[in-house]
Amino acid sequence: MTKKTWTPIEEIFTGKFTEKSVNIRGWIYRTRSSGNIVFMTIRDATGTLQVTIKINNVGEHAFNDAKKALIESSLTITGTIKQDTRAPGGYELLATENQIITFADPFPITKDQSPEYLLDQRHLWLRSQKLTAIMKIRSTVVGAIHDFFRQQGFYEFDAPILQPNQCEGGSTLFEVKYYQDKTYLSQSWQLYAEAGIFSLEKIYNMGPTFRAERSKTSRHLSEFWMAEMEAAWMDLEDIIAIAKDEIRFILTQVLTCNTKELIYLNQDVEKLTRISKADYPVITYTEALEILKDKENLVVEWGKDLRTLEESTLMNHFESPLVVTNYPVDIMAFYKPRDPVHPDTALCFDMIAPGNYGEIIGGSQRSTDIAEMTKRLQDMGESIDNYQWYFDLRRYGSVPHSGYGLGVERVVAWICGTDNIKDTIPFPRTLLRFRP
Repeated sequence: MTKKTWTPIEEIFTGKFTEKSVNIRGWIYRTRSSGNIVFMTIRDATGTLQVTIKINNVGEHAFNDAKKALIESSLTITGTIKQDTRAPGGYELLATENQIITFADPFPITKDQSPEYLLDQRHLWLRSQKLTAIMKIRSTVVGAIHDFFRQQGFYEFDAPILQPNQCEGGSTLFEVKYYQDKTYLSQSWQLYAEAGIFSLEKIYNMGPTFRAERSKTSRHLSEFWMAEMEAAWMDLEDIIAIAKDEIRFILTQVLTCNTKELIYLNQDVEKLTRISKADYPVITYTEALEILKDKENLVVEWGKDLRTLEESTLMNHFESPLVVTNYPVDIMAFYKPRDPVHPDTALCFDMIAPGNYGEIIGGSQRSTDIAEMTKRLQDMGESIDNYQWYFDLRRYGSVPHSGYGLGVERVVAWICGTDNIKDTIPFPRTLLRFRP
């Protein structure tokens, strides 16, 4: 028996199958019947296609099956591709045979459902065209990150998810029972990456990150994915240049692979193209405060971190991503060193996306001063014994080194123009949600 060849729906719109017989398979996206005709829209992973099923063409049994099949029923269809200007995309399939694989129950998701209900039904809502488009773009973004770093000569390096140390702040740690002891879910791979650079020099990672932040905003997740890099011999200026190149590379890949999805999401392709070729400006934290004061009459006390409001207001004056350097050292993590020229600031940076998307990358040079880091950890109430292995990296052949982390979901949200970061990950985990 000859095995059927299945044609992805998107290939039909190339025109090469016009007046030819094809086999497609997928799920019913829309359906209605009139007399002896059933009109369906069928979806697969690549797109949707209008299908017409007539009783005289497929037979009474197959026609009756098609007529009673509800949306999300799975099926296979064979038929002839016809050009029809009235059909979405200009083509339709006139069925010669159809087979329902599974008759679906009435689908629980209808129009005008609340966001919370759609999150409850996330396992089914993933089938929506919106989330399908976003997940395709996410896949491109993740693939682009791997391609970028490998082309730059970086090695992929995996760090443990179960970690005994904090990296970004003890208040946001998820504690985990570890046999008779306890450990924590990773806030970052960074401390372990700093060990890896002394053998591999340039490394990167893509992995899950966990922050127990008691935030209900549209920009925060309790579990998200970080793409991080760490490199020996690099300073702040070096990694800022790499971060800019990475974002431009990601945008170029998305524009190459996902124009159709961007258009579906009502994104401005021409604007994203311009941003993919721009040279992103760099300003200091102090200069950012001056812009907010002089142009927006928004006064921020020096020493306070930039909140969502300040970041969004600042980006009113920039179309492309903006790099902000030299935040106050007292509000930075213990491993971020003082700037020797401006010692009240740290050798660090954030990259802020245009619009209301905030920080998408954060990084710094890494301190090599054990005494300074010890004091800062003690001020935080941390046990220094937990960090002796980390200080060993400074005791045995330390070199200048730097790194940063990119929030995958925030980059996807910005590129896709989504209102809520929850739509950029298949199953979001937040302060109030860990199901389904």
